[in-house]
Parts: sequence; structure tokens; C-alpha cells
Amino acid sequence: MRYIHCLNNISAKGTDLLTDAYELTDDLSRAEGILVRSAAMHDLELPKCLRAVARAGAGVNNIPLEHCSQKGVVVFNTPGANANAVKELVIGALMLGSRGIVEGIEWCRANADDPNIAKAVEKAKKQFAGREILGKKLGVIGLGAIGAQVANAAVDLGMDVYGYDPYVSLGAAWSMSSAVHHVTELDELLRTCDYFTIHVPAVEETIGMIDERACSLMKDGAVFLNFSRDTLVDNDAMAAALESGKVHAYITDFATPEVMRMKGAVVLPHLGASTEEAEENCAMMAVRQMMDYLERGAIVNSVNYPACDPGPMPEIGSRVCVLHENVPNMISQIATAFGEANVNIGNMVNKARGEYAYTCLDLDQEMPYDAVKKQLGGIAGVRRVRVL
Repeated sequence: MRYIHCLNNISAKGTDLLTDAYELTDDLSRAEGILVRSAAMHDLELPKCLRAVARAGAGVNNIPLEHCSQKGVVVFNTPGANANAVKELVIGALMLGSRGIVEGIEWCRANADDPNIAKAVEKAKKQFAGREILGKKLGVIGLGAIGAQVANAAVDLGMDVYGYDPYVSLGAAWSMSSAVHHVTELDELLRTCDYFTIHVPAVEETIGMIDERACSLMKDGAVFLNFSRDTLVDNDAMAAALESGKVHAYITDFATPEVMRMKGAVVLPHLGASTEEAEENCAMMAVRQMMDYLERGAIVNSVNYPACDPGPMPEIGSRVCVLHENVPNMISQIATAFGEANVNIGNMVNKARGEYAYTCLDLDQEMPYDAVKKQLGGIAGVRRVRVL
């Protein structure tokens, strides 16, 4: 029996996929797998039996990645599972930044007790006049699962769309409309477009990328949407751009004290992936990935170990999975351990990603468990050995 612990409420559409070989447990110390959404894990004492953490969502800032890597715990996320939900909200945010909708609603509520409000509206509405997005230029910063969908939707709405992503994947490129202009320099995008939406992860290279200089390059009256990560935008720079009118509106999904003080900011309470469908999609994807790893050692959408599909489980023999550091002579040492035990390796797959690597070996016989596993575990740089 494999025990799975949920740190957050996970959609039953996901947990119902668990077979009779699994059992949900409230006892973290027994967990071989953890399912999580937003719960902070940095201060948790992870059990020795933990093999995998699956985040039902894209961001993994709440998970201690390096600690998990050192312990040979594979961390999964679910990129693209909530993309449609975020895309739809971004399209709605384009309207919020264009048409004075929020200001108009606030005026109506403030004048709700006026018996002549119907007449007063005709005079007041001039101050909320906006502009249409048809024919306007939208700059999409980051063309991953969400950015690509936003770009396509904006094209369908009649916008002239420009996309910037130096690391755009082949899959994203194929999924995007041919009408999207691919821009190779961010400065060019900033100078060209009327509206901007950012969809990149918060990493060292992107944190604070929308700074004073970036804002200065934008057209006067630009609208900037941030439904990715709050740290991508320098708050002081954006506040100053809004105050001066350089940026007409900043629509963000991240309520922080700094943003709430900004003039011209429209702030939402992190609603990007808050739909029933998105939660179900993320949960199902997370559970499937975790089960595939626990049952046959396959890794897909891991954020700390390389993608690897070792194929179907061998009909005869056993599969040994070794999570280790990406260092020279590792494969030779692993193979030697089996050779000295007179065990033949029928198939081997090795993949590396940055500092860590993953090796799966299919044996032609049952694993001589204790002796070889002990020898493998004694190799410097080996983080975990699993026998399936």
C-alpha cells in the first residue's frame, strides 16, 4: 500500500484516480507522496519514506526544491492545466484596463441612493469613457502555456499581437497563431505595444524585470497586466509610472500592501486559477504524474529532476531507479555495482538536468536487493535508490 498525504484540499476528480494500491492518509510521516496546492512546505519535516511531491498548479515557490533534490524527492507541477482559466481572466483584465468599468461600478454604488441616478448617469459616464482593444497592439511577455493561449485569444479579438520569449519551446511555437509577431528584444516590444501582459516564472533573471527603465520605454497611457508573479514588477517603478500617467492602468492578481497604495491599480485577489475546472485539471494531472512515477519510475513535468520515460515495466526481472548528482563517472560506478553482483542490465536510460540526473535500469532478473542497493547508496552523489 502506498500512502498519499494532501496538504491542501485536492479536487476529488484527482484523488478518485488513485487505485486500490493507494490510500489517503492524514499522517504525514507515512506519506510516500504529497499532493499540495499553496500550503507552505519549507518548515515541514519531510518523512524519510517520501518519494514525490506533486503541486496542483504551476508555481513551486512554496516547496523546498533544493532540499527535496538532495533527498531524492521528485517534485512535479502541472504546467498548462490551469492555462485556460488564467487566459480568460487576462482577457477580462484587458477590458478592465480599457473601459473604466471598475470606476463606473464604483460611481454607481456611491450614487445608489440618488432617486435621479438614471439621469445623473448620462452626465457622469463621460468620465469613464474608454477605448476599444480592436486593432491595438498587445505585447505578450512569455509564450508558455498561458502566454500562447492569451496571444491566440487576443488575435481572435482583433488585436495586433507581439510575443517575446527567448526560450519559447517548440510546442508553444506550434500552438501559436501565425499572426503573432515574434519579437527577439524586450525593448522593442515595450516601445511598440499599447497593452502588455506578462507570463514568465519568477526566477533570478525575471524578478523585477519591469523596472523604471522598462516603464520609461512604454508608450504614454500603456496598460500593464500581471497575472504571473507579483515580484516580476518593481513596485516603486510602477507606482511612479501610474502617478505620472506614463502607465494608465496596472491590473494585477496579487494584492500586496505596496500595490494597494498605487493610484490606478486594479487589484484582484489571486483569482487566476480559481475555477472549478482548473482545480480539477490540476488535481488530475498531479495525481497521474505522481502515480506514473511511483509505479514505473517515469518522470514528466518535474521541476528538479530530468524528464525520463523508461517505458513499460519489464515482464521479467525488476527496475532500479537511481536519483543522483550529475557528475562524471556516475554511470560507470552504477554499472559496476551490478556487474560485481553478476546481474545483467537489459536496458538503461540516463537523463540529466542541471546538477541532478536520473538513471533507470531494467534487470534481466530480480534485484539482489540488500547487497546491491547498499552498494549503490554508498556511491558519492547518489541521493536515492528505488527498486520497482
